[in-house]
Amino acid sequence: VAMTFGTKPSTDGSPIDFNRVYAELLKPALELAGLDVFRADDEQRAGDIRTDMFQELLVADLVVVDLTLDNPNVWYELGVRHALRERGVVLVSGPRSTQPFDIYTDRKLRYHLKDGAPDAEFLEADRIAITAMSRETLATSTRRKVSPVYKLLPHLQQPEWKHLLLDEENEFSESHRAWAQRMDTARRKNRPGDILVLAGETPTRALQLEAQRVAGAALLQLEHYDFAQEQYDIALAIDPRDKPSREKKAICLGRLGRFEEAQTWLEAMTDEFPTDPEVWALAGRVAKERWIRRWRTHGADMAGDANVATSGSQMREAAADEDALLDVAIQPYLGAFVTDPSHFYSGINALTLMLLRKHLGTEVDDALLQRLTGGVRWACHSACQRDATDYWAQASAAQLSLLLDPLADVRRRFKSALAVANHDWFALDATRQTVALLNELQFRPEETGAAMSLLEREIARVRSPIRPRKVILFSGHMIDAPKRATPRFPPTMEAAAAARIEQALDQLGAGEDDLALSQAASGGDLLFLEACQRRGLHVQVLLPFDEATFVDASVRPARDGDGWCMRYYATQARLRTPPRIMPDELGPLPRGANAYERCNQWLLSTALSWGVNKVHFICLWNGGGGDGPGGTAHMYNEVKRRTGRVTWIDTRTLV
Repeated sequence: VAMTFGTKPSTDGSPIDFNRVYAELLKPALELAGLDVFRADDEQRAGDIRTDMFQELLVADLVVVDLTLDNPNVWYELGVRHALRERGVVLVSGPRSTQPFDIYTDRKLRYHLKDGAPDAEFLEADRIAITAMSRETLATSTRRKVSPVYKLLPHLQQPEWKHLLLDEENEFSESHRAWAQRMDTARRKNRPGDILVLAGETPTRALQLEAQRVAGAALLQLEHYDFAQEQYDIALAIDPRDKPSREKKAICLGRLGRFEEAQTWLEAMTDEFPTDPEVWALAGRVAKERWIRRWRTHGADMAGDANVATSGSQMREAAADEDALLDVAIQPYLGAFVTDPSHFYSGINALTLMLLRKHLGTEVDDALLQRLTGGVRWACHSACQRDATDYWAQASAAQLSLLLDPLADVRRRFKSALAVANHDWFALDATRQTVALLNELQFRPEETGAAMSLLEREIARVRSPIRPRKVILFSGHMIDAPKRATPRFPPTMEAAAAARIEQALDQLGAGEDDLALSQAASGGDLLFLEACQRRGLHVQVLLPFDEATFVDASVRPARDGDGWCMRYYATQARLRTPPRIMPDELGPLPRGANAYERCNQWLLSTALSWGVNKVHFICLWNGGGGDGPGGTAHMYNEVKRRTGRVTWIDTRTLV
């Protein structure tokens, strides 16, 4: 909040207590809008006040400016914000006789004063108005410019805010760094469930766009295209112009087989970015996926009997029949490479598809093919020289060798690429898919066979990600503590509950190819985990606190607490992976958050990260509210909203 401090005379000479305006009107109204509110005099640290002011004006999601008086400091701060950011400004004012010319046409919210303080008669209405205007400004901030600087200079681009963080450490840079480190750790460990939770806990709205991109990329890598697209849709709701999110959404649409939507999406992008090789290469990628899907489906139909494997010759015939689509895929790649001859990705793809087209019996322009070959050789060579550890450059050079070179060179090139793969299973698998495509169409079978053998051997050395058939999520009541006033899950129901959980797992066909997710409280959680371990499921336990605190809070209080503790430690000893502790993995609990609700969200996000269609939820619940936030009711509502696959064991029906 940029405003005058203390008591100052108004334009007519009567005093106004601006501290009361802040404390009674502005701060409560903005907190009601869900914002953390501060103004410059809240900063207690020693140092140059301008340092913190500039950082706050840069990073704050919203700047509220009180223009009741013509305070030069307030005007200066408004000017700095207008220069730094396109949007996120709300103007308010108490009574004044004239309006400043420079913002005369800007919408301002006027509040009421009486005897130099907020007028009690209008205070509630003024608060509601400020809350509503703040929410609306945040909600629409990505779709229109507020700053007159950016309105009147349409080609001016606002700076990337994180590049303008001050060198001097402050709360903004500290919170950003801590959050970014947690996100990077989750990304490196390939834990999209963690990323999804952290994406909702960004220190500022400005970070949320980046967070959703990271979440989408992790899910895209795991081939959960529908859920990945959701993350990019959230990112585009924040900023519809965000080019990386638009590009990745097109990939998701293509992988989901929604080719017409992807094509429409990309046509708009190629019109907007006519010389951008990334956009054109993306158009080629979607067209290539469409071509592959068409001939694979056609080839399977040609085989007839589903139990008979499709022959290579049938696949070649089917692929040749889709030559028109193959040509559609080649052209964007060619255009991208012509636009930027250093863009080796588009070059190697154009060359691969042109050689496949020739291999499938279609005449190609040999002169163009010869020029393209030379250009791709130079692009790949240059990329490898620039960074010898760049796997994608080395993999492209290996692919080029596979297309053109003798067997010995192919082996050498693939060994060089694998040496810098850094055990990245997903990168290796992406290369394997390309080689498999060539092999499927019987292109240079001896060379592709050798490349595939090297890739398979390297992939076998790398720990592949778990790919569960089903993900079974559980939440349920704790067994009643001895002093519980109203019984909910008394010990007498334990056997019946255990039997119903076993029955639910039987109905789902749960087995060793499935993943079970739960906390580990006495009662429903431990009954579920014990049943899953007997069936050989991979079990992952997520805990909201460190283990000792969790046991004291959620295991020991049960009747026969010592017995339940022994069952907890026995279950823990049989886990293939140790329990994951929320504060260690996700950082401290955000201000105002509830640990149990956050852990529920963590469990659900982890489950959904394997694919929405894989998630099944079993709950042991009486249908009512819990003893506090974050109970089974919260998880039930969250799962129903997302998947609807719920097996509800109603404790009121247990005997």
